[in-house]
Amino acid sequence: MEEPSDHPNPQVLTVLEALKQASHHLQTNPTLNSDNSNSSAIKALLELETESNSLLSSDPHLSALSHHLSSLKNLVHTLQKSRGHSLTGFLTRRASTHSISRVAESIESEIQAWIDRERIENLTRALRELADDGEVVKVLTQFENRVSQGFNHELQDLVLKSKVFSLLESVLCNPNCSKKIREHSGFAVSALIRFNKDVFVGQVLMGRTVQALIAMGSSSSLTVLWSLIKSIKSPLVDEIESNGEIPKIINFFSSQDVDIRIAAVDCALEIGYYGRKEAIEAMLKEGVIEKLLELQRSEMGGLLIEMGWFKEEEESKKSFEGVEIEGIRKSRDSREKRFLERHPFASIVATFAVQLEVGEGLRQREKRAFKLEILSRVRETCSCDAEAATIVAEVLWGSSP
Repeated sequence: MEEPSDHPNPQVLTVLEALKQASHHLQTNPTLNSDNSNSSAIKALLELETESNSLLSSDPHLSALSHHLSSLKNLVHTLQKSRGHSLTGFLTRRASTHSISRVAESIESEIQAWIDRERIENLTRALRELADDGEVVKVLTQFENRVSQGFNHELQDLVLKSKVFSLLESVLCNPNCSKKIREHSGFAVSALIRFNKDVFVGQVLMGRTVQALIAMGSSSSLTVLWSLIKSIKSPLVDEIESNGEIPKIINFFSSQDVDIRIAAVDCALEIGYYGRKEAIEAMLKEGVIEKLLELQRSEMGGLLIEMGWFKEEEESKKSFEGVEIEGIRKSRDSREKRFLERHPFASIVATFAVQLEVGEGLRQREKRAFKLEILSRVRETCSCDAEAATIVAEVLWGSSP
């Protein structure tokens, strides 16, 4: 037996996409001037209205769309008859163009609702069946892109009724699924939190999402974790700390995969910014300062303070030669960006200290105490006094006294 709702007619989707594009184009300036591109949009909508009658009549969800298209046709005829310079014609044109704009908006809204409905059905079916990795990744990417466009109440209702979050978390926690599908499920979860944090954050805090992301241990899963920490802030850091996940994050600093090391450090920096005393203590206990020092000494590390001294000297010379300071600043920013792309761990100890200093999770006295502990650990760990003095200077200059 045929089930059109499960397998929507591709022709319907093609027609609706064309209608949506034309209606969106029409909303801003709904006129019939021959030199106006919106005139083409109206013509396209009217042509599609004729062609789409048989297609749209087969789907009860599209009955409102058929009604809007008929209304548009009548409004265009009214607008065409109001040509002339009389006051009545002018008022009729004003009323008709306003109505056309509103109908075009309704058409676009109805079409988007239909597309959302079909794609949510496709997504839930794909996540339950897990039959084709390529298809699952495709629908997950479509879903992530859609919710990333911003909040929509009707879309949220669809997501909640279809229990999309539970399906995403189930796939994310399923070790039998491919890593690619699990990673894309993580991206979709992160997009849902950005879509409406108030509704979906509780499901992250009470579920297994964080543990699954850390257990997966890929650069993508840690990037999702970093995004979730930035969105949910201290409550998520509290959960990470209470579940004993911080040691696992710090252990990723030693990964052979540089992308994993970078993503893990990003997570630690966000934990430093939003974390309360217990979370910072847990990181220090795991040797976060000592491991950050190792990364700073690596080929991808370095010291920004030395780079800064060179630039300040160079700026001073150029400014006396009459070169514009704005041009120097842009050149400096460009060089610094290129340097940091090649050396993501440059001055990472000072960066960590600054995160604690300016962050939201600690009281002022706790910030001072942790800064002193960081300085003490730097002095103990550095192999020579010169290295210790330079890093201490970076920590002190990078944060308030």
